[in-house]
Amino acid sequence: MEKEPIRVAYLGPEASFTHLAADGMFHGEWLIPFATIPEAIEAVSDGHADFAVVPIENALEGAVSLTVDYLYHEADLYITAEILSPIEQNLMMHPEQAARWEEVESIHSHPQALAQCHKYLHYRFRGVPLIQMTSTSGAARFVSENPDQCIASIGNRFSAEKYGLTIVQDNIHDFHFNRTRFVVLSKKEGALGIPGGNESPKTTLMINLPKDNRSGALHQVLSVFAWRRLNLTKIESRPMKTGLGDYFFIMDIDEKLGTPMMNGAMEELAALGCVVKPLGTYHTYEKKPAPRVIS
Repeated sequence: MEKEPIRVAYLGPEASFTHLAADGMFHGEWLIPFATIPEAIEAVSDGHADFAVVPIENALEGAVSLTVDYLYHEADLYITAEILSPIEQNLMMHPEQAARWEEVESIHSHPQALAQCHKYLHYRFRGVPLIQMTSTSGAARFVSENPDQCIASIGNRFSAEKYGLTIVQDNIHDFHFNRTRFVVLSKKEGALGIPGGNESPKTTLMINLPKDNRSGALHQVLSVFAWRRLNLTKIESRPMKTGLGDYFFIMDIDEKLGTPMMNGAMEELAALGCVVKPLGTYHTYEKKPAPRVIS
C-alpha cells in the first residue's frame, strides 16, 4: 500500500519564494498554495494540511509581523523546522511591455519585497505607485494577465519563467545579503525528521511579562537565561493589541526543550509570573531550490 503524500500548505501561488522553500524541503509531496499567510496557517489548524510553510523573518526587513502575531493570537501550532533561503529580487514585465520598462506606470509585489528594494525604487522610480500584493508570485501572475498595461512586478526569476515575464532589471534588492527565514508549522510538537538540518537545535518561546508591570521585569527574564548560559539568538517585542505599552516577547534560544537548564528556566519564568507559550524545538535547514521551472 502506497504511503499518502504529506499535505503542505504554503503562501502561493506557484513560484513564490515560499513555494520554492517548501519545494526544497518537501519535494514530491502535495504542495497546496494559499493566497495569504493566515489561510496557510489555518489549513493546518483545521486539519486540511499536515504542515504549513510561511515566512517569519527577513534579513533586511526583520520579522514578518503577520506570521508572528497569528502564531501568538490565533494559532496553537508548533515550529518543527526553519528554512533559510537566499532572496534575489528582480524587476519583471510582460514581454510586450518590457522595452518600455523605464516608463512603468505601477510596480506590484509583496510589501516585504517592495521594502527590500526601497532605495532602488526611490531613486529609479520615484513617484511611481507601489502596489502591495499578497505574494511576489501573485504580483507576477497579475502582470502576466494584463499584457496591455505598462506595469511591473518584483520577485524571483522562477516566477518570471512560470508566468512568462521578462526580467528587465535583476538583483535590485538594496543589500547583497538578503535571506528569508521560513518556518514549518505543525499541530504536533517535535523536530521535523528530515535529514540535512544543522546539529544544534533551537527553541522559540513567546513570553508575556508579569502583569504587575514591576520595574526591571525584562531584566529579570533575561537573567533567567544569562546565568544559565543559554544563548539568546533573538529577542523581539510585539504589541499585544490590548493597549499602548502592552507587549509580548518572542525569543530564540540555542537549546532544546526538556534539558535540565531549560526546565529550570521555564520554572523560574513561571515563578516570576510570566506566561510562556513554547513554539517548539527544531533544526535549521539551508537549502537552495533547484534552478528549474515549476509546472
